[in-house]
Amino acid sequence: MIHLSSARTSPVRPRTGAVRPIGVGRVRLDGGFWGTRQELATRAIVPHAMEWMRRLGWIQNFESAAARGPYEHRGREFADSEVYKLIEAMSWDIGRGAEVDEETLERLIGVVLAAQEPDGYLHTLFGRPWQRPRYSDFQWGHELYCFGHFLQAAVAHVRATGDTRLCEAARRLADHVCTMFGADGLNRVCGHAEIELGLVELYRETGVDRYLEQARIFIERRGTGTIPLHEFGQAFWQDDLPVRDADVLRGHAVRALYLAAGAADVAVETGDAELLEALRGQWARTVARRTYITGGMGSHHMDEAFGEDFVLPPDRSYCESCAGVASVMFSWRLLLATGEAKYAELIERTLFNVIATCPSRDGRSFFYANTLHQRGTHTQPAIDDDGVAIRGGASGRQPWFEVSCCPPNVARTLAGLGAYAVTESDAGVQIHQYLPGSYDTAHGRFRIESAYPDEGRILVQAEAPMTIGIRVPTWAEAAVLRHGECATPVVAGAYAECILEPGATAILEFALEPRRTSADERIDAIRGCVAFERGPEVLALESVDLPEQWALEDVVVTGGPRVQDGDTVVDVALRSRGGEVAWPYGSDRGGRERGGSAPVRLTRYHDWAERGPSTMRVWIPLAG
Repeated sequence: MIHLSSARTSPVRPRTGAVRPIGVGRVRLDGGFWGTRQELATRAIVPHAMEWMRRLGWIQNFESAAARGPYEHRGREFADSEVYKLIEAMSWDIGRGAEVDEETLERLIGVVLAAQEPDGYLHTLFGRPWQRPRYSDFQWGHELYCFGHFLQAAVAHVRATGDTRLCEAARRLADHVCTMFGADGLNRVCGHAEIELGLVELYRETGVDRYLEQARIFIERRGTGTIPLHEFGQAFWQDDLPVRDADVLRGHAVRALYLAAGAADVAVETGDAELLEALRGQWARTVARRTYITGGMGSHHMDEAFGEDFVLPPDRSYCESCAGVASVMFSWRLLLATGEAKYAELIERTLFNVIATCPSRDGRSFFYANTLHQRGTHTQPAIDDDGVAIRGGASGRQPWFEVSCCPPNVARTLAGLGAYAVTESDAGVQIHQYLPGSYDTAHGRFRIESAYPDEGRILVQAEAPMTIGIRVPTWAEAAVLRHGECATPVVAGAYAECILEPGATAILEFALEPRRTSADERIDAIRGCVAFERGPEVLALESVDLPEQWALEDVVVTGGPRVQDGDTVVDVALRSRGGEVAWPYGSDRGGRERGGSAPVRLTRYHDWAERGPSTMRVWIPLAG
């Protein structure tokens, strides 16, 4: 396949904005925290997902559909979309120059193309004589949702390889959607947003205006009550009020974030400043009121949804891995539109504490939900006869789920990660994420060298004269930019700028001391507790690091964090509560400390549960 090393190989390519993305083909990561994880996705996560999808028959669905005879569909109604995510991940891998099993990819593309109907429709669960009719279930059918993922995969493939076959099929499908759901068609929206994103990116790739217009129609149609009433309420589908009228994200977290990302695309491409400003306000209020310290979003298990303002219980945090992916997608679009550092900072927090937490170190098991407090060591989901977890939310990562949206979603994110690190504008280059490697921009080439997040030193060396801006984290106190003979204090939460001559370097330095973090008092569930962070990483206390016979629920914090032998440790004490009681309430149920303090190691949240079963908590009670 042809490798196109140009700006075209970016997952998101708006036609206007404060800054412009560069393509994955213009980035070469050199190991480091994210380079190793990118390779893990290529080497382990994608093959693992492929194996499970074939074992469970999700890929065979396309083969059976292509044969045009009766067959029993395997998997859930959105199984098609997981195959598309793998195509997208492998395409971005090709785009960045990685070695990919191109024979397997070619087979995938072949069976998908063969399954498409003459009118462009493409779904393996609906529309055949022995199946439910097309568009008979807008609440749960996920037809348009799957279409959206196909469009994204097709755009990724043509941008990365130049092969137009999938893009041509995507155009046939998009034309079908425009006919069926245009201004004179069905007045409906999908229960799960995603088609909007695919349509806008296909418009950006092809220049066909009707695709952008159809995405706009879907955005404006949302909130007009086209989805039938459900016990979760209309807000679950974001169908309770128009997108531009909402104050905050609500309902199913992934649906809400995909919709917001698609709406941002529409706002940018149509020049709708009012819609973009509404989305910026929703982002700000969601971050301020409905987001966990990890960047995770979603505090309801039953409906995988946002809670009300400040309803952020750590032991019931859902924080689906896919919501983390969708959060990055939304923030990235706002960053491209505005150039503001706060969006890059949330992306970083989410990457380190949600995306990096999902896969195990070997890339063959995953967290679906990302709790901030694990009370039991043997909380396991029901496992079916195929060895598949029926539900997320376990005390350990699982090899596969009945709803396995998260592993391929993380894979496609990691494959395209290089495109999220750096942008360019007429004024220069902006560095948002400190990913060591080489970058080729319109202003010339440069390198980033760093051991971040272990060290707070980011070195940038240019091969051509250019103006660079390096994001300074909000928590980076006393950060300094060293350039030539100068060492200049820089402002946290902004971009430190300088002009580099060929061969010259700029070094951003800041302390990476562990810090104690408290929460807004309105978050009732963690009042009287503290958390610990170091750089962008949230830390957690695991039971495997406690003194023998100590129970996590009886531990209180007595001191501040410090670095000891390379680890972050904190002093804790064991609070005695006595024996079993008949009634857990009384005039004074407070415990008392005993046995003095013991220093315990804190683990990086993304590494928890790697050493076997344990209990864990991010928010720890303070000694009273």
